[in-house]
Amino acid sequence: MDFGIRGKRALVCASSKGLGRGCAEALAAEGVDLVMNARGAEALEETAAAIRSAHGVEVVAVAADITTEEGRSRVLEAAGEIDILVTNAGGPPPGVWTDWERDDYIAALDANMLSPIALMKALVPGMMERGWGRVVNITSQSVRAPIPALGLSNAARTGLTGFVAGTARQVAEKGVTINNLLPGIHATDRAVALDTGVSKAQGIDIETARKNREKTIPVRRYGTAGEFGATCAYLCSVHAGFVVGQNLLHDGGGTNLTV
Repeated sequence: MDFGIRGKRALVCASSKGLGRGCAEALAAEGVDLVMNARGAEALEETAAAIRSAHGVEVVAVAADITTEEGRSRVLEAAGEIDILVTNAGGPPPGVWTDWERDDYIAALDANMLSPIALMKALVPGMMERGWGRVVNITSQSVRAPIPALGLSNAARTGLTGFVAGTARQVAEKGVTINNLLPGIHATDRAVALDTGVSKAQGIDIETARKNREKTIPVRRYGTAGEFGATCAYLCSVHAGFVVGQNLLHDGGGTNLTV
């Protein structure tokens, strides 16, 4: 299927590795030029070079912390006119509610709610003027079913979900769609970190921790960045123009819901 987005320009945040890289690679495979962002310059440049070589698209790499005003300004200045925005940022550390103070919540809100909102505020008006645009926010399955150990993420990402629910319906008539893509556990550095925490807490090796987690997923495995990226690319395609304000789970059936 031709996704109809060849020649479009996308900003993909936190895209040097993991799910962000999966999204960047999938969009590049569809002929989309990229502005890639991550904090680590070396990993970002390596990924950007690999994508240029594999897909022959233009790739601009901007190493910056997208969760800060200075970082966003640098990225937006380099980005120019953007047709597709994929927001993404690493999740806050796990813990329990007694662990966190006000500064911890503010940091989570800055990374996982306020930064995506700031990027949308900067880029969506231009999309509306041009009559076409796509925004995909990478959030978490926790906005549908909160995860006790990820209370900071639960709070911040659910706030973003509420913002998108209203905003998406205000901009859709201008040809701009905003949706959220909700990952469950995928084979990324985040999974390694979570499994490491479980292994230490339970006194088991990390492979056992992973196998135990896999048993809780109906497909009995972790997702891949490639699968996630392909789903993101579909939401960014011309075929998804009637998908507005949705929260699409990508979790192997791990979130036990009826609706």
